[in-house]
Amino acid sequence: MRILRNSDVPHTLRIRCGARVRRGAALLYSSLMNTPTTHRSNDRADLAQIAKQAMIDRGLEPEFSPLVDQEMSRIAGPSRETNADIRDLTALPWCSIDNDDSRDLDQLSVSEALPNGQIKVLVAIADVDALVKKGTAIDDHAHNNTCSVYTAARIFPMLPERLSTDLTSLGADERRLSVVTEMVFNEDGTLVSSTAYRALVLNRAKLAHDSIAAWLEGKGELPAPARAVAGIDAQLRAQDVIAQKLRARRRELGALDFQTIEAKAVFDGDQVVDLNVQAHNRARQLIEEFMIATNQATAHFLTSKGFASLHRVVRSPERWQRIVDAAKDLGDALPPEPDSKALEEFLVRRRAADPVRFPDLSLTIVKLMGAGEYVIDKPGGAGVGHFGLAVRDYAHSTAPNRRFPDLVTLRLVKAALLGAPSPYSDAEFAALAKHCSEQEDDANRVERQVRKSAAALLLASRVGERFDAIVTGASEKGTYVRVFAPPVEGRLVQGAEGYKVGRKLRVELLDVNVIRGFIDFARRD
Repeated sequence: MRILRNSDVPHTLRIRCGARVRRGAALLYSSLMNTPTTHRSNDRADLAQIAKQAMIDRGLEPEFSPLVDQEMSRIAGPSRETNADIRDLTALPWCSIDNDDSRDLDQLSVSEALPNGQIKVLVAIADVDALVKKGTAIDDHAHNNTCSVYTAARIFPMLPERLSTDLTSLGADERRLSVVTEMVFNEDGTLVSSTAYRALVLNRAKLAHDSIAAWLEGKGELPAPARAVAGIDAQLRAQDVIAQKLRARRRELGALDFQTIEAKAVFDGDQVVDLNVQAHNRARQLIEEFMIATNQATAHFLTSKGFASLHRVVRSPERWQRIVDAAKDLGDALPPEPDSKALEEFLVRRRAADPVRFPDLSLTIVKLMGAGEYVIDKPGGAGVGHFGLAVRDYAHSTAPNRRFPDLVTLRLVKAALLGAPSPYSDAEFAALAKHCSEQEDDANRVERQVRKSAAALLLASRVGERFDAIVTGASEKGTYVRVFAPPVEGRLVQGAEGYKVGRKLRVELLDVNVIRGFIDFARRD
């Protein structure tokens, strides 16, 4: 297996934090390259090592400290807190819908049809704060990393696994504390009212996106965990109906519907054998819509209580003119000022006109829109809003096991319910907004780097083979192509002259760099 070209070292190693990063990357390279090729067969271990070093290089902590271990040793089990304000809702047919292998479950949902045609939706969020208190060593680790980092070979959880996958997870058949957001919608999906309260809940069916989507779309049977709960099939149908109405309303307001390719490594034992692209199906849409609605309702609740909070925003694109130019290059037109509805209509036209190139156009638009960020929202403020979701007042609240801003929001909601002051000062909020934005960006970079490294590992034994590809980028920085099967992207280092984005061609794989995730192709058509 060819891991790296000797000519790539050390000048292509990523330099961000000075000598420490250079030494770390060089040691990682040396470790991989000094292992005899005949024995270097554990792709999972190599990727885990790459992921760990990538975490360290970006100031993220891959391991928990001894202080965290000490605090964990003193936690005997899930919170058994009881008081008059905690409702017992364990009799309701709650269910979770997540990835097949997810164990850090943050969100349950249940719905109820009301006599006047309205529908009530309850979303329960894991009460992580019941066991993870502000200022503890566990909280300090979560504050530093700000989120769980999911890579092909290893997950770096924001919280110790005994917490995030058990004691604070809304796992199947487990009675757990939660904060419930109750929302009432009209038949057309307009929100009538919302409120929040604490409750004890019980997950009666742990379900997975793909199997539920197949059932909703008439392509599969209702999964066994759902069949075991009386009436949950009607529950899921009702939730799907209201979720699709919520989705349609957001699309009318200009919510953007992208299709990007993020391939996940598939392992056979410890070997990477394929890359799988997850479909954005109806079950994922259901959870996405409930998440968005809950985040908005939570933001409104905190504002009504006079609380400042962290909001997730995507600002109106400063590089809108470049988006306009991209549309013009495709023979289309966008208005001179940012307009999310016009952009969504353009995306719909392009998806229909050229589905093969649409993922690459989506990625281009996403990059030009700019990254999301956290900002402080104070009662009475105008608010920035989320350009891509076509919503305002959007507070991350639905994943406190996985994201630190959501844990912060959970603490704010609990304080507001008690009539207590905010546990965070304005100065703390200002620091949190900046820190969480930066760390989340770095976590995303780690995940992308390991995805690219996994793709390079998959192709490492196929140097010299030829593939069908499409040009995805052409600029002074280089020409990039996406191979159709397997779904990987690389740089065209030979024969790149004169090619425009969208051109289909034949390429030959020249070399790979697993640590950097570089894949080099040459034109061969």
